[in-house]
Amino acid sequence: MTMDAGRAAVPAGHHVPADLPARIQHYIDGRLVDSADGDTFDVLDPVTNATYLRAAAGKRADVDAAVSAARRAFEEGPWPRMVARERSRVLHRIADLVESRDARLAELESFDSGLPITQALGQARRAAENFRFFADLVVAQADDTFKVPGRQLNYVNRKPIGVAGLITPWNTPFMLESWKLGPALATGNTVVLKPAEFTPLSASLWAGIFEEAGLPAGVFNLVNGLGEEAGDALVKHPDVPLISFTGESSTGQLIFGNAAPHLKGLSMELGGKSPAVVFADADLEAAIDATIFGVFSLNGERCTAGSRILVERPVYDEFVRRYAEQAARVVVGYPHDPRTEVGALVHPEHYDKVMRYVEIGKAEARLVAGGGRPDGFDTGNFVAPTVFADVPPSARIFQEEIFGPVVAITPFDTDAEALALANGTRYGLAAYVWTNDLVRAHTFSQAVEAGMVWLNSNNVRDLRTPFGGVKASGLGHEGGYRSIDFYTHQQAVHVTLGGAHNPTFGKGGTGAH
Repeated sequence: MTMDAGRAAVPAGHHVPADLPARIQHYIDGRLVDSADGDTFDVLDPVTNATYLRAAAGKRADVDAAVSAARRAFEEGPWPRMVARERSRVLHRIADLVESRDARLAELESFDSGLPITQALGQARRAAENFRFFADLVVAQADDTFKVPGRQLNYVNRKPIGVAGLITPWNTPFMLESWKLGPALATGNTVVLKPAEFTPLSASLWAGIFEEAGLPAGVFNLVNGLGEEAGDALVKHPDVPLISFTGESSTGQLIFGNAAPHLKGLSMELGGKSPAVVFADADLEAAIDATIFGVFSLNGERCTAGSRILVERPVYDEFVRRYAEQAARVVVGYPHDPRTEVGALVHPEHYDKVMRYVEIGKAEARLVAGGGRPDGFDTGNFVAPTVFADVPPSARIFQEEIFGPVVAITPFDTDAEALALANGTRYGLAAYVWTNDLVRAHTFSQAVEAGMVWLNSNNVRDLRTPFGGVKASGLGHEGGYRSIDFYTHQQAVHVTLGGAHNPTFGKGGTGAH
């Protein structure tokens, strides 16, 4: 469908941003370019599912060109050889530009992804903070030095590694791109970014922001395209020693296998089916508010969503009733409306997947809210916030990641049962624990199989802490110094002070000692 046809189908109340580009290109070695073979793919408006532009579809040749530019910038350009303070100034300028354009960024992100505008604005501001955080961290960073007085000095020499391949998802894309771009660039690497094909619009803004901030040509390169083509070529490229990926666990398994022959460094934040455990002594109102937000914010399309709620039996019925009533009041609306709390899912393929799980859930558990399209939204990727109760742990909606505004609630009787239920999936990204018992809170959090645990709170992150999961939820950690570690070599340098202190071989017949 053409742009005009797409706009003709726009329903009343749906906002289409002004000055949308007619096409999206790659950005390689400081220039916007089409694909080598001229191929493109459709980008859809999630409210109408009409094509509103076409993006360059990268293949191996385009990835080769981007990697060559990035490698040349790493080997010959100034960026890796700048002192940390010089790179920090550029990153701070990037943060300033992102902050100054947060409204436009949010408008485009909301339109492209279906995210509610208020939440997209928060993500744009987080993107600026990610750059500012790593700009400060690389200047303040101190590495280890060990001394043996009068004999030896040992120190760590930290060096950028080379070309980092960054593969990012379609949920909160601009912010998650910044999460990888910030530390990769701060540490002196060059990058090739492959954004998700569903949401390439906001990623196309990075080139202009980086140029204006003074990032040298070739340091940042962007190749759009499908995961099985552009993403696959980037993972398999022999001149890309690092891959940072956020996405589905099944895709992570493929990347792991394809990167193995090259022994690449991998950081992979994968899927989740995170439990929120509510004990009878918890502040129920706070727990309900947090768990409503935890699964329905960002349209439920978030890796850390508390999509399994485990509730202690004495408060179970009250919790389910109040939760269902509040979920039914969550405002579904057009993404640009500031009153909207749940917008449109990103793409019709994903909408179909979520709706299949809703139908599966109806046969597995008791539907207490939602379960279909919200009233007044007969087209587009809209799903009413959906709540299932009495969900058995064998149910697919308990075990499998849905990645939408769908939640499963399950009762438990003992702490041991709660822990078994919490740990009873293949995933282990996040967990949320609601209790006023201090001993229980810490004991349970240390026993739960999750990379991150929030006690009586919901997904409030300190950027200095590690982010990552266990089991099928990921490999490695990023955040704070963990990101610095991933994007740098740590070379140990040993210096002898005074005379050499080592055994002597081969002088046995000369009288030497």
